[in-house]
Amino acid sequence: MEPTPIKSVLDNEALTGTTLTVAGWVRTFRNDRFIALNDGSTIRNLQCVIDQEQVGSEIRARFTTSAAVRCTGLIVESKGSGQRVEMQVTNVEVLGDSDAEKYPIQPKKHSLEFLRENAHLRFRTNTYSAVFRIRHQVSFGIHEYFDQQGYNYFHSPIITASDAEGAGEMFRVSTLDAKNPPLNEAGEVDFKEDFFGAESRLTVSGQLQAELGALALGKVYTFGPTFRAENSNTARHLAEFWMIEPEAAFMDLHGDMDLAEGLCKHLIARVLRNSMDDLQFLDARLKEEEATKPKEQRAELGLIDRLKFVLDNPFERITYTDAIDILLRSKPHQKKQFQFPVEWGIDLQSEHERYLVEKHFKKPVIVTGYPGKIKAFYMRTNAPGDFGYSDKGTTVAAMDVLFPGIGEIIGGSQREERLDVLEARMKEMHVPAEELWWYLDTRRFGTVPHAGFGLGLERFVLFVTGMGNIRDVIPFPRTPKSAEF
Repeated sequence: MEPTPIKSVLDNEALTGTTLTVAGWVRTFRNDRFIALNDGSTIRNLQCVIDQEQVGSEIRARFTTSAAVRCTGLIVESKGSGQRVEMQVTNVEVLGDSDAEKYPIQPKKHSLEFLRENAHLRFRTNTYSAVFRIRHQVSFGIHEYFDQQGYNYFHSPIITASDAEGAGEMFRVSTLDAKNPPLNEAGEVDFKEDFFGAESRLTVSGQLQAELGALALGKVYTFGPTFRAENSNTARHLAEFWMIEPEAAFMDLHGDMDLAEGLCKHLIARVLRNSMDDLQFLDARLKEEEATKPKEQRAELGLIDRLKFVLDNPFERITYTDAIDILLRSKPHQKKQFQFPVEWGIDLQSEHERYLVEKHFKKPVIVTGYPGKIKAFYMRTNAPGDFGYSDKGTTVAAMDVLFPGIGEIIGGSQREERLDVLEARMKEMHVPAEELWWYLDTRRFGTVPHAGFGLGLERFVLFVTGMGNIRDVIPFPRTPKSAEF
């Protein structure tokens, strides 16, 4: 018989007074009587009370941390504090022993670094089980939101021969012998001999292919893994991460901003509705962590308050030029407290983005009208009268959504639909038009205004869980010199 989820036992009052079976892993066993059992369905444990006369000492000795057990018994209202109900066990069976001397994750506080080294077992801790249940809620909510908005889920390829970002930091996919590759007449590696007949890589973005889908299906979104071979070991970078990239025909920059704000609010509302137990645990964890920091570095809002703050406030929409003016007038700039300089033409750094959100507007901010030279080739060039146009230099209809505590969480734009303007911009940015002939065809045959954005799933989960390191919100992080598990 399939066991009843512990979440149902704890939440469904109709089950009180019934006899049922649960199964899970022992969190603690105390006073030789009380098993705290967890099955992953909730952060809360079910207290299973055994009768010592019915369960021999040799069986009780096997109730060690992380041993797997199955218990059958009567669900009754709890006499002790801390839980509404408990199980009076009539039958208990050990399904899998766990050697207490060898099990690395003991019922005590471990550093996150230690738990990363034991990533195969870290899901059994409260912190990580909470994070990954919330990751599920966010992922499911993404599909839910776009389905409600009439978008088609679109699978863009993981293997590609084009570089969407122009970044060049991509992993190569090849079947050639690395030690002895075939060479062409010029003495270079002959990729015509390779599996795909051309130099191929892992994708950094599904956007260009999503545009092709949107210009036929109207509205699409991709949701899949992307890869960046950037030798970066920061708390914000992964080599493999998941991206959500909606793309819609007949949508302009303002529609793009509405879509992004709507998605963020839909996801946060869903997590607040479905994951309050996990959020309360992570909120308390964050408060404890913040208390160890110097006062001036502490966040003003707790985790749950921060989520409600994003949900309850309309996002402020400003131009890049306005953002630079605000930063130039700011106290941190005048007192030389910013690490990076502020002037028109710079790419905004995380410290600038956080100042705008946390100190100046005290709400999420969407910045548009960035200088063209710091943005991708496919973004639409602004003309006088466009939101974000500036007489200080060429700007594009880019759109970055900035959140408290994290800075940029979404980057998008209205795309350049005019063939001549797009070709000129590609030439200027040294993007080879012959490699992207198929992309340019969409501008030749029935071009339309269209827009989209990219949301990094891990960045969003980082924000929603209050974790500090992106390696703690993906099950098995892939980073420079690390591809374990």
